[in-house]
Amino acid sequence: MKKIINDPADVVAESLRGLALAHGDVLRVQKDPALVVRADAPVEGKVAVISGGGSGHEPLHGGFVGTGMLHAAVPGAVFTSPTPDAVEAAVAATAGPAGALLIVKNYTGDVLNFETAAELAEAEGTPVRSVVIDDDVAVKDSTYTAGRRGVGGTVLLEKITGAAAERGDSLDDVEALARKVIGQVRSIGVALTAPTVPHAGTPSFELADDEIEFGIGIHGEPGRERIPLEPADALVARLVTAVVEDLPFASGDEVLLFTNSMGGTPLVELYLAHGIAEKLLAERGITVTRRLVGPYITSLEMQGISLTLLKLDDDLTVLWDAPVNTPALRWGI
Repeated sequence: MKKIINDPADVVAESLRGLALAHGDVLRVQKDPALVVRADAPVEGKVAVISGGGSGHEPLHGGFVGTGMLHAAVPGAVFTSPTPDAVEAAVAATAGPAGALLIVKNYTGDVLNFETAAELAEAEGTPVRSVVIDDDVAVKDSTYTAGRRGVGGTVLLEKITGAAAERGDSLDDVEALARKVIGQVRSIGVALTAPTVPHAGTPSFELADDEIEFGIGIHGEPGRERIPLEPADALVARLVTAVVEDLPFASGDEVLLFTNSMGGTPLVELYLAHGIAEKLLAERGITVTRRLVGPYITSLEMQGISLTLLKLDDDLTVLWDAPVNTPALRWGI
């Protein structure tokens, strides 16, 4: 294992220290429990949008804390859910009478711990709602999940609900918007290599040099199948088909296309894949009107990509375009 770390047990804490130093104008980091919180939190009269999960997927979630997106992120250990008391502390640090929306990726540990935290916070008098995102079309059930996994659509959900909270939408309205987004977003990923969790020290799974895992999860969970590595045209066509035919997206739809690096794929390959995906969608009569390309929900150094499609309407487009000021997403300010 070659990584720029000291003690594997200190990776998350030392990374958060650097995040706070690099972006102290936007966020602050609290210790014990570890939280990443908007620098101006709590924001009076606004719904707090809170998310979190195991570390190792940066910039998700801490990199999306700031104006127009998340009010707080709760980082667990690498690939490990945060505890209920940490999530409850995030609610206490950011939510007022307007309440809080918890965005939860569909992994069993995350769902249980966020649900427990919501109950604890509500017992203290804070209105709390939770939504579970399950946009991965690769498999119905998988390691760590009952039902589909929550993956790339989480980034889009956090941006859009954060913008709605920023414009002053009520908790009922932000929750309804979140459920609408979850119903209209789909993703799938592919891995060329495995990640290595620091405290494990060895790759999470093995792939032959000529093999890929189609439908991989962001923790290295098995996908649909292992197949030989294909040229980019064929591989991206396989990804696009899996996503488009799941919702299904139809000719005449306008969509946001999110092409994501799993951490180890360079931009030259990422943009190559994005160009192919846009061409294939155009051939189906689907118009890409908004785009996001880059490493936004990663799996340590795993090589691979994921594609996410979100069906847009006027309101979702306005909220996507709304100003955002976070370490990882910044526009309109």
